[in-house]
Amino acid sequence: MTCCTRRAVPPTVLALLALACGRGEHREAATTGAPDFRNPASGAMTARAPATFRARFETSKGAFVIEVHHEWAPHGADRFYNLVKSGYYNDTRFFRVITGFMAQFGIHGDPQVAAVWRDARIPDDPVRQHNTRGMVSFATAGPGTRTTQLFINYGDNSRLDGMGFSPFGRVVEGMDVVERFHAGYGEGAPRGRGPDQSRFQAEGNAYLKQGFPELDYVTRATIVAP
Repeated sequence: MTCCTRRAVPPTVLALLALACGRGEHREAATTGAPDFRNPASGAMTARAPATFRARFETSKGAFVIEVHHEWAPHGADRFYNLVKSGYYNDTRFFRVITGFMAQFGIHGDPQVAAVWRDARIPDDPVRQHNTRGMVSFATAGPGTRTTQLFINYGDNSRLDGMGFSPFGRVVEGMDVVERFHAGYGEGAPRGRGPDQSRFQAEGNAYLKQGFPELDYVTRATIVAP
């Protein structure tokens, strides 16, 4: 997947990603037997998420927290909950960061894992919230194409609402951390000099580490109790 531009809507809607920020004291939610993210179809990876919950992301720049509301986008909230709970987002890169627009991530660093999730799509959710600053949505390349990629809105991107990008959560702590993610590579290839998503999918984090060493990344993501 790719993503959309800051002003003009491209012929093919490009993929977006988002996440939320946080600091402060949190208690990690008790978990037993984390689900295996290598098997998207397993029952453990399709569990229903709580009505509201928070996810803490520790990154190379600091920590941020996303607060999720199931009623905003049920399918998106469930997918996000299970991915975080399973550890899927650990060591994932913020591979597309555009100042004033958004920060995108969610392709797994292991090509074999990324491959099994490419077609693990979830149904679309009605857009009930706006893509404004701090809101988090799944990337999409058109109807019925959401999988694992997310983006965090840096500003008012409400124009994305009509394109089907349905926010499921918002950054409630650490938005300043999100805004410090390295944006020097800009737009992805071939339109920009940033990472090529096809190569990233095929070669994983090894490709990013060699060609884009300044990208920020998630060290650990967990479900936490407020």
